[in-house]
Amino acid sequence: MRAVWTGTIGFGSYAIPVKAYSATEEREIPLHQVHETDGGRVRVKRVCEVDGAEVPPEEMIRGYPVPGGDVVLLSDHELASLPMPGRTIAIRGFAPVPDVDPLWFAKSYYLEPEPAGTKPYVLFSEALQQSGRLALVTVALRRRETLGALRVRDQVIVLETMRWPDEVRTPDFPFQHADVDIRPGELRRAVNLVEELTGEFDPGRYPDRYREAFQALVQAKIDGAEVVQPTAAEQAEGVTRLLAALQESAAEAEDERNAAVTKAKAAASRAAKARSTAKRAATRSRGRTKASG
Repeated sequence: MRAVWTGTIGFGSYAIPVKAYSATEEREIPLHQVHETDGGRVRVKRVCEVDGAEVPPEEMIRGYPVPGGDVVLLSDHELASLPMPGRTIAIRGFAPVPDVDPLWFAKSYYLEPEPAGTKPYVLFSEALQQSGRLALVTVALRRRETLGALRVRDQVIVLETMRWPDEVRTPDFPFQHADVDIRPGELRRAVNLVEELTGEFDPGRYPDRYREAFQALVQAKIDGAEVVQPTAAEQAEGVTRLLAALQESAAEAEDERNAAVTKAKAAASRAAKARSTAKRAATRSRGRTKASG
């Protein structure tokens, strides 16, 4: 795992150095929107709703909408200048574990102690477990301060980022205000059934049946060659260009060979003429020698 944050757990003037790692990961099925005719990926462009032009990343900044339709522009430099807490998980208090509804939890992070902080880390972990408490904290992650809780899982302290009070909705449904008549006997039977079906939590008993069925469907289509090749047209064009280039190279090579043969024939012809001329000259020279003798 790769650490996503480094900092400390703060106890007043004392701090335990730690690293944070994402405790969970999403296992999403990689489905994309594609063009039905050729399987090409359909991309989303960032377009300005005012002029309709595509906006490059270097022209994008943050904007805060205000009543009336106006927008306050905020640069990265201005946002970075805002006061932010240090890299400390500041402990604000403690609460019994059952008192904190899991609805408040947003994301989980494992905290690993740096070597120098191992002993106080283990001491704090044991204190949380034996007291049945979790620590309520504040911490700055991703340029924003968030509420959080520290709890222990498998001897490891887990940071649970939490939602702020105004981010948790209050349920209000008609049935909550209705007078529903539940008979004692019905309730006893329901409780008994729940108790009979109660066992230790084993997440391995609950497979992701949708994912399994989806993968089986995809594999069946692969086995049946029910696939498209989004780059088929591009590859076909590439083959055409390659063949054309090879044909052109072959033609050039043939021209070079023909030129070489022609050049060789011309050289051979010149050599033959030179030999013939030399032979005639030698014959005339011998004839003159005999005549003079």
